[in-house]
Amino acid sequence: MNMIEPIVAEAPLIQSLRRDLHQHPELGYQEQRTSDLIAKTLTDWGIPVHRGLGRTGVVGIVKNGSSARAVGLRADMDALPVTERNTFPHASVNAGRMYACGHDGHMAMLLSAARHLARHRDFDGTVYLVFQPAEEGGGGAREMIRDGLFERFPMEAMFGIHNWPGLAVGQFAVSPGPVFASTSDFRIVIRGRGAHAAMPHLGIDPVPVACQVVQGLQTIISRNKRPIDAGVISVSTIHAGEAVNVVPDSAELAGTVRTFSHAVTDLIEQRMREVAEGTAAAFGAGCEFTFRRNYPPTINHARETEFVRGLLVSVVGADNVRHFDPTMGGEDFSYFLQEKPGCYFLIGNGDGSHRAGGHAEGPCMLHNASYDFNDALIPLGGSTWVRLAEAWLRGDVPAGR
Repeated sequence: MNMIEPIVAEAPLIQSLRRDLHQHPELGYQEQRTSDLIAKTLTDWGIPVHRGLGRTGVVGIVKNGSSARAVGLRADMDALPVTERNTFPHASVNAGRMYACGHDGHMAMLLSAARHLARHRDFDGTVYLVFQPAEEGGGGAREMIRDGLFERFPMEAMFGIHNWPGLAVGQFAVSPGPVFASTSDFRIVIRGRGAHAAMPHLGIDPVPVACQVVQGLQTIISRNKRPIDAGVISVSTIHAGEAVNVVPDSAELAGTVRTFSHAVTDLIEQRMREVAEGTAAAFGAGCEFTFRRNYPPTINHARETEFVRGLLVSVVGADNVRHFDPTMGGEDFSYFLQEKPGCYFLIGNGDGSHRAGGHAEGPCMLHNASYDFNDALIPLGGSTWVRLAEAWLRGDVPAGR
């Protein structure tokens, strides 16, 4: 692997920062200690910082030479509302909060790159270090954009990276086009008429209506959507009734929808409404249908993805740069890619064998209470960020778009 020796030598320092972050997780838009630590660390390294975009966001600026070229590198900062089951020394001390998705590691890799860029400055242009709040459902990327991120820091392109359990350490994955899905959620309330459960003919039972609706929704995926278009409808909660001898007045369904295109989301929303309202009407019940769109799909730009692939090959070799199979998970880096060219790619986190004594039983998977970021990624990720920034600012970018 083509890692940068000073970054490798300083890995223990960055590891200690990462473990400090892991111990003190904060939820979206509450990352006050986190942003304080990042801002102080960057300032101590001689990097000017701007704070407050997206409430708790931090932007560091590393500039050299006279070129107007500029590139953005992003790390997310927020933790999840998960109770950590690990007991090793750097386990979370904040009850009910945990870095269960590796955002502590994402910050550490970018801090590693920041330290090297500030000390060596082997580039001509500007590197913007974007530490973003509230990725886990809060839309922090959107809020940073609304607060003027790209007007105040006019970068040409934006790049992001996510650790990926199951992909070996020393491997990356990258692909053009859709890589993470859009996320939407829905709520359906079936309004019936309550009655004694022994005399259901005197009421309108919303429970069988809800069951019919759940079955009907799945036909949208199998019979309305083109088979080659990806889409998921998952009803994840059903609530109805309070007593075994009472037909309830209402039943409520809720869940999530995932797609890779706005057109498929439009189709699914329309058909869901028609199925829910039509089914309820057929049983003499009422229906309230609510559909809320959250993150758009994360769609990598072709030119920037080709650039990243070539860069990764130079770092770890062609055999270790894999195809990024799209996932139905959501990622708010999508908002950045709607505004700027860029690419979002994966770095392998391994199989979990890196965890120290005191890890909980269970898989080292994202959003799992047994998860921990693999510190072996810090020098590799930091080196990759530095190589990427230097290559972009040199203009080592494929022609065309």
